[in-house]
This record gives sequence, structure tokens and C-alpha cells, in this order.
Amino acid sequence: MTSSTSLVGILLIALSVSMDAFAVSIGKGLTVRRVRPLDAFKTALWFGGFQALFPLLGYLVADTFSGYVTAVDHWIIFGLLALIGGNMVREAFEEDDENARETPQFDWRHMLPLAVACSIDAFAIGVSFAFMKVNILWSVLIIGVVTGTFSAAGLHIGHAFGARWQKPAQIAGGVILILIGIKVLLEHLGVIAW
Repeated sequence: MTSSTSLVGILLIALSVSMDAFAVSIGKGLTVRRVRPLDAFKTALWFGGFQALFPLLGYLVADTFSGYVTAVDHWIIFGLLALIGGNMVREAFEEDDENARETPQFDWRHMLPLAVACSIDAFAIGVSFAFMKVNILWSVLIIGVVTGTFSAAGLHIGHAFGARWQKPAQIAGGVILILIGIKVLLEHLGVIAW
């Protein structure tokens, strides 16, 4: 395998694993009144950082624990996204306070579960890296940067649509998270194939 082929392969892997974070970032962007540069940076850092961390962890533990994680990862992802999405929908119906939507909730309590849920599948990528001839540090750096870039862009894209329709956008954002969780669950259960 040439270095250019492996670079192209890593870029394609980075693009594919960043799509969940991109979709979740769009959902997050739908719920905020404004996106500050710091919010976009935090989003990129959380999602990009965890998308880089999980393949590295997978690489380091290789197949020692992967059977245990992959056996339940779809349930973890589904549970986290359904819980967060359901909470977003509930808050849309509960809060009409103008100031409630001024806080975009980019603190660790809101971002950590989303980042973990979007990154669990990347653990398996890291396990596969252990059996391939790749530079793991270069690979996780590419994955992290690509995911971070797509996440920041997704936040802005979601905000562009959500700024016009606050309550419906928050409901849509929550529903998107729930649907992503259901999709991951159904894929892993073999009900649907993507």
C-alpha cells in the first residue's frame, strides 16, 4: 500500500466517521439563537477530539475488549441520543422564555454524551487500524481534524435554518438525534443495511 493510497483511505474513513457528528451538530445548531466562535470551537473540539480518541483507544486495546464494546455499542449510542433528543423535544414544549434559548449549552454536561455517542463506532475503526499498516497518530489526527471541521460547519448550517423557526427547529433537532440513534440501533441489529 502506497502512502498516497493510505492517505486517501484514511481521508475516506475520516469522512465516513464524521457524518454522525456532522448530523448531530446540525441538530445542535437548530436549537441555538446564535453561534459564537467559541461555541463552534467547542463543538469542533468535543467531536473532533473524541473521534480521534476512540480510534486511538481501539488501536491500543485492539481485540482485547472490542468484542464487549461492539456487543453493546449500538444500545449505548441509541440510549444517549434518544435521551438527549427527547430532552430537547421536551424543553421545546416547556420553555418559551426568551433567555432560555440564549444559552446554547456547550458545556461538558451537554457535549460529553453527544461526543461519546458519536464516537463509539470509531473504536472499532481503531481496532481495525491495529491490523493494518497505518501510522496511528497521523490517522487519528486526520480523523479528528476532519470531524472537527464538519462539526463546526454543521453547527453553522443548523443555526442558519434554526434561527428562523426556534421551537420547530428545536423539536426537529431532538427528533434528528432520536432518529440517528434508532438508525444506529437498527443497523447493528441487522434490521436495515446502509
